Amino acid sequence: MAGSPRAADVLGRVTLVTGKEEFLNERTVGAVRQAVRHHDPESELSETAASDLTLATLGELSAPSLFSSIRCVVVRGLENLPEESVDGLLGYAADPAAEVALVLVHGGGPKGSGVLTKLRKLAPVTEVKSGELRVSEYPGFVAAEVRGHGTTIDREAADALVQAVGQDLRALAAAADQLASDFDGQPITEERVKQYFGGRAEAKSFAVADAALFGRRTVALEELRWALDGGTAPVLVTAAFASGARGLARYLTAPRGMREADLAREVGVPPWKLRIVRDQTRGWSEGGIARAIRAIAKADADIKGAASDPSYTLERLVLTVTDLREPR
Repeated sequence: MAGSPRAADVLGRVTLVTGKEEFLNERTVGAVRQAVRHHDPESELSETAASDLTLATLGELSAPSLFSSIRCVVVRGLENLPEESVDGLLGYAADPAAEVALVLVHGGGPKGSGVLTKLRKLAPVTEVKSGELRVSEYPGFVAAEVRGHGTTIDREAADALVQAVGQDLRALAAAADQLASDFDGQPITEERVKQYFGGRAEAKSFAVADAALFGRRTVALEELRWALDGGTAPVLVTAAFASGARGLARYLTAPRGMREADLAREVGVPPWKLRIVRDQTRGWSEGGIARAIRAIAKADADIKGAASDPSYTLERLVLTVTDLREPR
């Protein structure tokens, strides 16, 4: 699905989102929702987990309401679709309702591949893949992000940004947005990147997130103050929280008995960080992490919505996350 989709591209069709890169998956989901909402500001947006999907619930989600017949339905975790619901979903996908945009999100991996194979054969299904980037592809991602904001960045500057911020796409996108906003319409140079991120902002951001996810409230608040005083962009802090919380969620739901190298790939962290993630999870339940992820998403949205006091938003996030961790 090149570029931003139009309503005609998604209504009466099924958008199949596949791959392990969560940030890109969410972008696709958001683009479909935006297309539907632009077409009809009164349209209804809903979502459900594939594990809860039955033919009856799919019918309820896609049925017109009293207020709007236009709907966008997002089904997450397609790999967890119950076997008894497969035929019903395939039947719907073969002939989707004309006023519904159905988005099916599969998190990558072999589980549920049989359903993917069948869906790909259906004419109304459009697949959008989000493959994991190779190391050499990150500067190109940065350049595309900056172009999307109406400016340019040279290769040396893009390399410098990747080295400073790391390989978390959410953090890189936030950094590109920050630079493009502050240097509106001006080319982004290596000097400007170093001016903003020369202090390895990602290290400061992840220090805050790691301390909070360990439940170390005082340390996290101190790290947050040092990071903000040192010029770290608030969006990088929420990006670090999001990355850390996703890692914990993946670790908690990963199959038991995996080799460390395979588990690291499953969780999405380098092998050396797996021990840190393992130690952090000892104070978290799946429900607690789910609530933390929602709090992080809200803080991120508040900051990107020009929150009057981003530092207060982040302090509140630290307090919320440390409260959710269960003392052990």
